[in-house]
Amino acid sequence: MKKKVSTLLFVMLVVLTVKSGYSNGSSIDFSHYKLSNDITLNYTVPNEDEVVNDTFVPVSFSIYLEKGYIGFKEALGFKESQGNYGVVNQFGYMGKYQFGKGTLAMIGINDHHTFLESSLLQEAAFEANTARNKWILRKDIKRSVGRYINGVRITESGILAAAHLAGAGNVKKYLRSGGVSQFVDGNGVSIAYYLKKFSGYDTSFIKPDRKARVSIL
Repeated sequence: MKKKVSTLLFVMLVVLTVKSGYSNGSSIDFSHYKLSNDITLNYTVPNEDEVVNDTFVPVSFSIYLEKGYIGFKEALGFKESQGNYGVVNQFGYMGKYQFGKGTLAMIGINDHHTFLESSLLQEAAFEANTARNKWILRKDIKRSVGRYINGVRITESGILAAAHLAGAGNVKKYLRSGGVSQFVDGNGVSIAYYLKKFSGYDTSFIKPDRKARVSIL
């Protein structure tokens, strides 16, 4: 049974790799893509009688992303673009996480064509930008987590999601004003909405980094 489960997990990893757009020529770090409390697997495997008698219904499985870092970034990516790496919206925001040109420039990305074509580059950009925002907001995270502002319990993941939406400066103003200083993006989405929607994820994987950049090899 252990051998069958290991084989299934290997196949799943290959499928996820292909669907994510990774190429065989890339060097990929899967160290934080591990099975833990962050991922719950639901799958079926045949027993011996089913294999011998050919009565087993084809294997099916699903993955539930919970409240870890992967769940956080995938939920945010889905909200921004439904997970579409190639989309550009009416305001010029690009990719799965809907980055603006100014933000991309701050983390070292100026080739927007390459950015849109590379899932690896977009994932690296998200991690770098989140690390940078976490450094900018480190004092506000320490002061604000656990408080309630406008009826919303403040969490680190909510703050980081809101910073992705509105910029770290606007989130800082919102938190320090007790929710008086408001921000709404071009689609009518507010900081308060992101603070609530992305509350309670474990974003400890991201380390604050003032100089976070993406290196394009």
